[in-house]
Amino acid sequence: MSDFRERLSENVVLFDGGTGTYLYEKGVFINKCFDELNLHNPDLVAEVHREYLDAGADVVETNTFGANSFKLAPHGLADKVKDINLSGAKLARSAAGDRAFVAGAVGPLGIQIEPLGRVSLDEAKDAFKEQISALVEGGVDIIVFETFLLVKELVQALRAVKEVAPDIPTVAQISTNEEGTLLSGAPIERFVEATNDFNVDVIGFNCSVGPKAMLDALEKLKGLTTQRVSVQPNAGYPQSIGGRNIYMASPEYIAEYAKRFVQTGAAVVGGCCGTNPTHIRASRRALQAISPQRRFEIKTESDASTKTAPDVRAYEKSEKSRLANKLVRGDFVRLVELVSPRGVSATKTIEKAKKLFYFGVDGINIPDGPRASARMSAAALAVLIQRDVGVETVLHFACRDRNVIGMQSDLLGAWALGIRNILAVTGDPPKLGNYPDATAVFDVDSIGLTNLLTRLNNGLDIASNPIGDPTGFSIGVGVNPGAINLDEEIRRLDWKIEAGAEYMITQPVFDLRILENFVRRIEHMRIPLVCGIWPLVSYRNAEFMNNEVPGASVPSEIMDRMRKANTKEEGFREGVAIAKETYDRVKTEVAGVQAAAPLGKIEAITELFG
Repeated sequence: MSDFRERLSENVVLFDGGTGTYLYEKGVFINKCFDELNLHNPDLVAEVHREYLDAGADVVETNTFGANSFKLAPHGLADKVKDINLSGAKLARSAAGDRAFVAGAVGPLGIQIEPLGRVSLDEAKDAFKEQISALVEGGVDIIVFETFLLVKELVQALRAVKEVAPDIPTVAQISTNEEGTLLSGAPIERFVEATNDFNVDVIGFNCSVGPKAMLDALEKLKGLTTQRVSVQPNAGYPQSIGGRNIYMASPEYIAEYAKRFVQTGAAVVGGCCGTNPTHIRASRRALQAISPQRRFEIKTESDASTKTAPDVRAYEKSEKSRLANKLVRGDFVRLVELVSPRGVSATKTIEKAKKLFYFGVDGINIPDGPRASARMSAAALAVLIQRDVGVETVLHFACRDRNVIGMQSDLLGAWALGIRNILAVTGDPPKLGNYPDATAVFDVDSIGLTNLLTRLNNGLDIASNPIGDPTGFSIGVGVNPGAINLDEEIRRLDWKIEAGAEYMITQPVFDLRILENFVRRIEHMRIPLVCGIWPLVSYRNAEFMNNEVPGASVPSEIMDRMRKANTKEEGFREGVAIAKETYDRVKTEVAGVQAAAPLGKIEAITELFG
């Protein structure tokens, strides 16, 4: 694992959800000491950690929220502080291995401290020191203070961690209410002022309220500090049903707010009471638009895009491919996406490509392991289609599965086999697919890949060594008009163009208002824009696109139209009709369209383009 602070500077961090409430879901009685489970039922605690990791959490918290001497005393366990915390840290560390960070969870003492109680400030600090020392000894990466009600008690906890482990990353979270103040009634400003004195890495909110109130509090907090902020709401308020406390907020609802938290400026998101691995899994999918960490930089000189190896003539754009020539001339292009088969036979896919070619499409787009699925090599299918059909392909090339050595080798091979059009994409993380434990490479993202392609087009390898004859790839990149952070998306697009991108293809567009706003924002970027269109096939398909595909916002009016379809046939016809309306409206505004064949049904394409 890289350093937690480094990770914070590069990407949004997803914490796990509730531990105690999830143990309660698993049958642990509410009157039990949940922290003591670390000693007498460690397998159950480890199971909870593993489920959160499998759901996509970047950080798992130890089962030690109440493992201080004051809270353990009523259970007769005041002398077990070290044992419980040490075991809790080791359980989480063993489950997380090197694929996630471990946060040592520290909650309030559960008693009044001076001046209202008999426990002095120093006694409170010492109680926190006892717990934190054991967590650090057990191997935690972070200390997270959560669900604090009083600023003065949080200050004692912060004093303690600075004495025990002054260099360990620290997250300080306090609870707020529906009115946007701390539960004690104190203003949020007091919390910010207190944490400023301790050089805390992240400040924020958790517990007590659901996502809506916490978003309101986040908006207020962002106006008070430039510090990184965390938000971990409850799954709404619990309701007593059949004698059990049940939290009602759905995973989809929590995930939607996770996106809003990030859009508002949160650096850390996760869940608290009532959230479980299903909520975290939904949040991970909702946040998939966040770019994976880049670990390898292709260093370039300022003129890298024009620097060419000696005695090498780079291809002109119009010479690179038939598709590139059309885009240069300003001809409208029509591309269709076909997905590789899951097995060894490409016969059916090739037959579909033939029908589309005869129909007059300009190219077949082939995704590279979409949604992190294992399929026939996209490059192999591209070669087969070009050989057996004669239509050009646009090969999606993902950074997920190759280091930079493999990328260069595969790209040189693709050129030798006749591939001329590459769409440079970062690739979906493995956690989205059927093999969530698979290793992702991500030496570079799509920006670095575009830079690599430009080097090859100028007769240079990644180390600026001549390779002989240059490649002449027409380089496309993906863009997301509905990105959570559109400013960052446009900034990345600027970098892609600087690196050598020659055209862009959008994510599927359903809401034309989003596309129109995006087009206005990129008017200064003089490369062709190809609009993605996805014919919906059912209301469930519309829900999936709206909730699980980044940037694919389906307007309520389209959702309503798909909901009214009573049969599969009606759903298919209505989806194609909606796509046709989109196509007719955008075709005079963009350089072309890329349409997907939903469920492999190419009749949707012939109706769309007919």
